[in-house]
Amino acid sequence: MPDVRLPEFVANPRIGMTYVDADVNYLADLSIPPVTYNPPPGTGVPRRDGNYRFFKVRMHNARPYAKDLSLDKQAFILAHHDTQVRDFHDEAELKSAYYREVEELVKRETGASKVVVFDHTVRTGERAVERGYRQPVISVHNDYTEKSGPQRVRDLLPPDEAAARLKKRFAEYNVWRNIAHDPIEAYPLGFVDAESIAPRDLAICNLVYSDRVGEIYQGVYNADHQWHYFPAMTRDEAILIKCYDSEKDGRARFSLHSAFEDPTSPANAKPRQSVEVRTLAFWD
Repeated sequence: MPDVRLPEFVANPRIGMTYVDADVNYLADLSIPPVTYNPPPGTGVPRRDGNYRFFKVRMHNARPYAKDLSLDKQAFILAHHDTQVRDFHDEAELKSAYYREVEELVKRETGASKVVVFDHTVRTGERAVERGYRQPVISVHNDYTEKSGPQRVRDLLPPDEAAARLKKRFAEYNVWRNIAHDPIEAYPLGFVDAESIAPRDLAICNLVYSDRVGEIYQGVYNADHQWHYFPAMTRDEAILIKCYDSEKDGRARFSLHSAFEDPTSPANAKPRQSVEVRTLAFWD
């Protein structure tokens, strides 16, 4: 595969800029233990403890080399994915129709024998709290840790099946997409090439809810991180993000991603609307 971390492409109207220089929100260090307090949807915004700072990074437009990306190397891919869902704000339709579509997509892209779709979050950049949604996450993070990945299996599967599945390979994938009918103009997602992540870059962060405490990784700043994004995502595209892999054979096991303010967004950019669905994939 070509070196996707150092692309040299000429910008053109179809793919846009070759790269943008953007600010992303990292942990600068671990002088303050990171903790995130998440209120119930529609009641407020998360509160984050930690020594967070914005750092300027070069965000490469990955569209020209999207087909060279790998879930087992970079830990994210872009896939064409048509959907029959008419209204992603309709909870019943999302769960009945979209969950099935995502299950088939993850099976297709990973070769997993079983996929369990277990959670989703709708995000919007406009009046999120009062509408009962969440805002885009402007923080470099990964949704699961060495501890919370296996725990999710225990939480979701019957005890006997969980014990059997934990003895074989499993992974957690997020599937992210634009749910508006217009291309995304504001706060796209950026992704760190997993091959540029060092173990010290992943800091355990307690995720505190009203009824439980979980764990995620927050990203600690590393100038070696190689960032990528897909500008102007449309409704028939989906990004798969690997957030956990039990296999320890050298493949990517974790990733880092964040929404960011795109300096090329128009002044009157449409607010971002997106959905992310979380899945567990199992291999026999």
